[in-house]
Amino acid sequence: MPGKELVDPCINCSDDEAFLDVRARRLCRECFTRYVYYKVLQRMEKHRLSHERRTMLLPVSYGLSSSVLLHLLHVQIERQNSRPSRFPGYNLHVLVVEPSSICSSNPSDEQKFGLIQKHFPGHSYTRAPLHSIFEVDPDIQKTLSEFAGPSFVDDLSLSPKERLDAFRASIPTATSKTDVDYALMNRLVVAYTKKLDCTAVLWGDSDSRLAAKTLANVAKGRGSALTWQVCDGMSPSGLEFNFPLRDLYRKELQSYAELYPELTEIIVPEEPPSDNMLTKNLSIDELMMRYVLTQGEKYPGVMANVTRTASKLEPSKASPDAPHCAFCKALIRGPEGKSKGMTAADSLKEDQNSQFCYGCARSRPDLAC
Repeated sequence: MPGKELVDPCINCSDDEAFLDVRARRLCRECFTRYVYYKVLQRMEKHRLSHERRTMLLPVSYGLSSSVLLHLLHVQIERQNSRPSRFPGYNLHVLVVEPSSICSSNPSDEQKFGLIQKHFPGHSYTRAPLHSIFEVDPDIQKTLSEFAGPSFVDDLSLSPKERLDAFRASIPTATSKTDVDYALMNRLVVAYTKKLDCTAVLWGDSDSRLAAKTLANVAKGRGSALTWQVCDGMSPSGLEFNFPLRDLYRKELQSYAELYPELTEIIVPEEPPSDNMLTKNLSIDELMMRYVLTQGEKYPGVMANVTRTASKLEPSKASPDAPHCAFCKALIRGPEGKSKGMTAADSLKEDQNSQFCYGCARSRPDLAC
């Protein structure tokens, strides 16, 4: 009996109708999901084949990328546990930072947190507000006061949420606010990773997101931090950072998420960028993300090369006692000496900034512009 004639056969298997263009190749659903799965599997292979069972932390924000990564790792761990192997594999601890603690306009995530646990059982879960950083990172209290400067007063009589909100409100510009929030989130994730005895952090950043971060960090004076903010490897915190989605475009993750109802239930859709918003009201991070998403549709290979180029960078070989930024923990370059003709006020400001890296110093309230 002759087989069914296909109108648009999958270029890989030729057994089913293609439904999606993936990098100039027409794939069916099964081949597409296999393509996405193996992209992540290749990045997780060293952990899966480790000789000791490690526990790694996955921060989930209910966004597209981190939710898709949770789905893919859940499938991988289920397969890992269903078949005998001489390798112990790895465990996953999911950290969810409450969206309402980051922005008051965000709704409560209690229902979505329950859905995540229901759809992806077998993992450990922790749900925490952003202001829990005071609890898990005791050094942050002193750091925030020094970072904000003498104009900011940390009122200890307020609740942790009110104290953190007051600090974030003291940061004047959109770029500085986004930069500070990213550093706070990074410190919170690192603190929980250590508290929960995890050995690495699995960030859910797609190739598109990493390209935008690369361009934004260079523009903000954080180029030296690219080796751990967008590359797999050891971070200054002593924890390994990994980006398993680094070979996948955001558009591919969107197509993958649309295939699974459990993901569409969890993911909080991002608001489309408004064409009426003035550029001056956007942060550098937002501008770079818009640029990558618009240009990435036209020239995806060019955007991918941004991330690939950054991944070739080698971290600085610093001594163990080299100074690190008090706020973001990045390595601080050696002192370059005071410039000639520097006024007393300039000298004082330079001394005040000496404990912060260049990127953080530019985000401080007295220097942010």
